[in-house]
Amino acid sequence: MILSCADLCRQLDLPPPTPPLPDLTGVATLAAAAPGDLCFVEALDQHGAIAASAAAVVLAPLDFPEPIPRNVIRVPKPREAFFTIAERFLPPPDYSGIHPDASIDPTAALGSQVTIAPGAVLAAGVSLGDGSVIGPGVYLGPCVEVGRHCVIHANVTVQRDTRIGDRCIIHSGARIGGDGFGYQWDGSGHRKVPQLGRVVIEDDCELGSNVCVDRATLGATTVGRGSKIDNLVQIAHNVRLGEHVIMVAQSGIAGSTRIGTGCIIAGQAAISDHLRIGDGARVGGQAGVTNDVAPGAAVNGTPARAVGRNLREQAALGRLPTLLKQVKRQQQLIATLESRLAQLEGSGDPEKGG
Repeated sequence: MILSCADLCRQLDLPPPTPPLPDLTGVATLAAAAPGDLCFVEALDQHGAIAASAAAVVLAPLDFPEPIPRNVIRVPKPREAFFTIAERFLPPPDYSGIHPDASIDPTAALGSQVTIAPGAVLAAGVSLGDGSVIGPGVYLGPCVEVGRHCVIHANVTVQRDTRIGDRCIIHSGARIGGDGFGYQWDGSGHRKVPQLGRVVIEDDCELGSNVCVDRATLGATTVGRGSKIDNLVQIAHNVRLGEHVIMVAQSGIAGSTRIGTGCIIAGQAAISDHLRIGDGARVGGQAGVTNDVAPGAAVNGTPARAVGRNLREQAALGRLPTLLKQVKRQQQLIATLESRLAQLEGSGDPEKGG
């Protein structure tokens, strides 16, 4: 991939630099850049680092101070501009077209310009949108719907009736639409409750490796538009995630909980069932949430509580060894005083002689 500096400026709506800068062949950090790489800086004191770098072009803030190195282009938002250009350097799919070793049911409906890798299985009634890519070993169960321009990486399993919106990315090993964890005690054992619902993943979502999203008992388990789910996350049956939710690795949500729009759930946080987490709430790492969380609130700890309260309690816990020593000394002093008082009471009042 070669990108001319003129094309870069055109994409960023900038005038071309004078004199022209070299063509770009990749992207990198400033320290690791090779000739031909594009980099960016956000700090204003990077003249020395830029001079020491082999980068062909460096994107810097508009207020980057003089003197401006000749390979620097000033832009309003360097990080955002950098990643806009970096998308141009994404590698192409490993496969193109429909591989003869894919198993595709005759009733499957395939859009235009789809890619289906070897070993993929598309069951009866599958619908695959235009430009979508299905990696090797992917299983799409009966009546699964996949939207346009999705990428489903190797060895993903998507069970029956699941609907995936447009421009979704699902990474290797994810399991979508498996039965929810539903059982009913019947007096002699745990009787399985039929899981008859589905999973709906809305547009522009990304699910990391080994994410599990269980189908609903009835209705739908929903991942809202624009949500980003990290690796090893568990989303139980009938959970509803709002739009643009972030869930970090190893977090989990129990059944029928509602997560509001724009929430952030940090790593290893656990959220109990049938709760309501309000819009914009933040759940800290390893938090154990057992009650509803108000919109915009920030909680952590186990059981989860307001961050400020939790920090005060944690600080108090750190003082416990010292406080215990103080209490022990007070107890010893009290015991000494009680002993002396008992002696005085036993000897009578010395001023009242016989």
